[in-house]
Amino acid sequence: EDSPVLVSLLGVLVLGGAWLCSLATTLMSTWLTMCPDLLPTVTFELGLWEACVIHEGGTQGCQPHSSLLGLPPDIQLARILMCLSLAAGLLALLVAVPGMTGVKSCGERLRWKRALRTAGGALGLAAGVLGLAPVSYVAHLTVERFFDESVPEVMPRWEFGDAMFCGWTAGVLHLLAGTLLLASGRCAGGDDWSRPAPVSAGYPKTRTGTGTRTGTRTSTRSEYV
Repeated sequence: EDSPVLVSLLGVLVLGGAWLCSLATTLMSTWLTMCPDLLPTVTFELGLWEACVIHEGGTQGCQPHSSLLGLPPDIQLARILMCLSLAAGLLALLVAVPGMTGVKSCGERLRWKRALRTAGGALGLAAGVLGLAPVSYVAHLTVERFFDESVPEVMPRWEFGDAMFCGWTAGVLHLLAGTLLLASGRCAGGDDWSRPAPVSAGYPKTRTGTGTRTGTRTSTRSEYV
């Protein structure tokens, strides 16, 4: 029974790290970066919530997006899906932690704990898919626009920022955590493991030190000598 405990503990730890990475991805303003050749001392950054301009001396100026409708469609979709991923990941944590064997909850019914871990694993997988989808979609559009031959070469182009790689990491960790939590439920050993241990009642008691059992005569080796 130690294997499901260790797997579930590892799954919860990975799930917590994945959620923190998703939170950082959502808040970071470095989804896309652009360094124009005409202005080599200036770097532009675009995030889900704000756009920033960074000068060579280290000064930075950021301005929040005025409205959701004024954003590009890919940024709008990314903002919505990342918020859903955060919600699913947080719910997965809230469900998976009480389902751990070492945590006192659910009246110590192992069947309920196993169901909670399974639900947490499913939510973790959903959070991973919801987190990978917007990052991959924005990356796909960025690559298409970067190699668009209809745009003159002198025009600056957006490139991947640090938030993109953080988002991919968060998505993979969410998928790994969900898989571990699902595995901790499946390797528990079935319904026999999930039911409480049976209490012995109605069985004949055994006398100690006499070599005999109640209602049954047991021959000893000395009778044949």
